[in-house]
Amino acid sequence: MGKGCKVIHEDCDPTFGQDRSLPYNTFLIEYTVEGLTKFDVASGAGQVDVFDEYWDKYHSDFVNMTLTEGRVNPKNWSPPSK
Repeated sequence: MGKGCKVIHEDCDPTFGQDRSLPYNTFLIEYTVEGLTKFDVASGAGQVDVFDEYWDKYHSDFVNMTLTEGRVNPKNWSPPSK
């Protein structure tokens, strides 16, 4: 069984997926809610874990999942402080 996923940016601009300071295991998720297109940046132990999490949550509203431009080793990455 997978370890699930962690949402890094929720309901964000899709340009966040071009941020090279993200971990290299992050994905830009596209989905719709009430007809509006939304984007999240999420990471996980593997692509399947992230996909499963979003498929279970949004099923028919799930649109696309692409790898971000992240270049940082996930072990060395720390989330930006708010």
